[in-house]
Amino acid sequence: MKKHIVCLGDSNTHGYCPDPADCADGALARFSEEERWPRLLQKALGDDYLVIEEGLSGRTTVFEDPVEEGLSALPYLRPCLKSHQPVSLLIIMLGTNDTKERLGANAYAIRQGMRRLIEKARTVDCWGPDGTPNILLMAPPAMGEGVLRSYAAEEMGTGAVEKSRQVPGQFRSLAEELGVHFLDVGALGCAFNEVDFMHLTRASHARLAEVLAELVPELA
Repeated sequence: MKKHIVCLGDSNTHGYCPDPADCADGALARFSEEERWPRLLQKALGDDYLVIEEGLSGRTTVFEDPVEEGLSALPYLRPCLKSHQPVSLLIIMLGTNDTKERLGANAYAIRQGMRRLIEKARTVDCWGPDGTPNILLMAPPAMGEGVLRSYAAEEMGTGAVEKSRQVPGQFRSLAEELGVHFLDVGALGCAFNEVDFMHLTRASHARLAEVLAELVPELA
């Protein structure tokens, strides 16, 4: 059986593209299978792996959104992992949506949300072949100041950018504390577009896939 790599994330895993000039089919506002980082990772890893896309726009770690239902990763986590068992590696990239003003979470609360998600993942009987949980926590890049002038300004709120800058440090220390793998996506040179300043460019999808193609075989 192939090694199952589950990629749990938000719109930056789903592949949302707000810049029509940056994706193959701008009308769809989503990067194609030839552009999204999980699909590029699959291509790079080859037939020994099955890379599973589990991206949902707006997804949070554990916070229930009062405006849109079903966005917390927590209740979805167990059925997701059980559906794809045996799981060789769970990659989590969340946190950007947690910074929304209406959710009322500071950077430390976002860290605690990620803690709860990781601890939940460890309890799920889905890991193989020896049953040991194997998790890579990826911190998303910090949003750019331009988001406050974009169409997403009211959606995110005034404090979102500053909170997003604090999240990578919070996640790094959490990964060290919990003993899970860690990757700071912003430190790879991955950048957000200049339309909403919170979604990865096509080049950044390719860069992330390139780095993960080297890293994943060391982990799973």
